[in-house]
Amino acid sequence: MLSEFLSCGRLTAFRNSYFLVNHFYNTVLQTERGYKQIFRMFNEISSPLGEITLRSDGERLTGLWFADDKHYGDKDIQDAQNAELPVFARAEKWLAEYFAGCEPKVNVPLQFTGSDFQKSVWKILQKIPYGTLITYGDIACEIAAQRGLARMSAQAVGGAVGRNPLCIIIPCHRVIGADGSLTGYGGGMWRKVRLLEIEKTDMSKLTVPTKGTAL
Repeated sequence: MLSEFLSCGRLTAFRNSYFLVNHFYNTVLQTERGYKQIFRMFNEISSPLGEITLRSDGERLTGLWFADDKHYGDKDIQDAQNAELPVFARAEKWLAEYFAGCEPKVNVPLQFTGSDFQKSVWKILQKIPYGTLITYGDIACEIAAQRGLARMSAQAVGGAVGRNPLCIIIPCHRVIGADGSLTGYGGGMWRKVRLLEIEKTDMSKLTVPTKGTAL
């Protein structure tokens, strides 16, 4: 029985371990009471384009964003614990390969939470090949086909792309407007340009907005 385990000496021997006790109480006890709490941890790393925050459920990467992202920030790691995890090490290695100008080969386990529509958009983003571009309209057409619809709003797609919780690894920076405009990027337009440059993407026919919320 769980109560017997909690009262036995085996758990007492581990009470000085902050990680173990919190993990046990947050996941096992609360699951027994009928609900599940996601155990969250985070880490912060440096990159050539600025500080990056990593978030995890303990096993998979659930968040990756620049420190000054307009959609994600401190509120998204509230109550999370700063920790060193194998998944963070894998993500850092992935990013090191990426910023070195290589297509990363490291496998990073991912988990994202959102609406069914957002998840369907993010899954399409994952399939965009390194160094290539697609439009919001392209994604809208694919979603419409998946759902048996005549059409899908490119603006709705843009909203889901903007809420991508795992930037770079889920490459929302490879999505552009139908007119060749780079449109928006949560981490800042200058970073979107730089990411595409790192991938040696042909940008000869692209335009960069000079005003508006896209910056």
